[in-house]
Amino acid sequence: MSFKDTKLHENPWQILSTNTKYENNWLRVDHHDVVNPAGNPGIYGTVHFKNLAVGVVVLDDENNTYLVGQYRFPLGQYSWEIPEGGAPLDQDPLEMAMKELKEETGLTARNWIKLAKLHTSNSATDEAAIIYLASGIETGIAEPEETEILNVKKIPFTKYVEMIEDGEITDAISVCAGLLTYRWLNKQNQKT
Repeated sequence: MSFKDTKLHENPWQILSTNTKYENNWLRVDHHDVVNPAGNPGIYGTVHFKNLAVGVVVLDDENNTYLVGQYRFPLGQYSWEIPEGGAPLDQDPLEMAMKELKEETGLTARNWIKLAKLHTSNSATDEAAIIYLASGIETGIAEPEETEILNVKKIPFTKYVEMIEDGEITDAISVCAGLLTYRWLNKQNQKT
């Protein structure tokens, strides 16, 4: 079978019924009765996110970046990440990334590049994320949400990559963003 075989792109799952088991302002959990790809009855659970995740890698003129530290309730642990947040599906993700950057760090940026769109855990959720690279930085005052107790630290970009390599940063969006930015920087350096 070839990778170009059209059957690979067809949905092999048949959904018999779907019931919402839980819903709040941010997500919905659905239970599906299905016929699986082998033709047997089965079940599948999915988590639908009501927002698009947006993340921002900041690069200042000296190749420093900014990380945000906070306690992550689902993991039960502290996490260092790039500035991130949720963008309502009906709003411009870039505008929402700008808002999250300002809210969490107080920073604004003149230059924005979309680095990637990704799916965070596509076996269980439809959550998508867009990662941006921001430069031309100006500082200001952070305005975090009431549920956020944040620490912001400015570090050399190379330290950010080391933290990824050493497992100090495990947030999928932040890992992907750091490695994509590292690749982007290498391409820029090859042009000069």
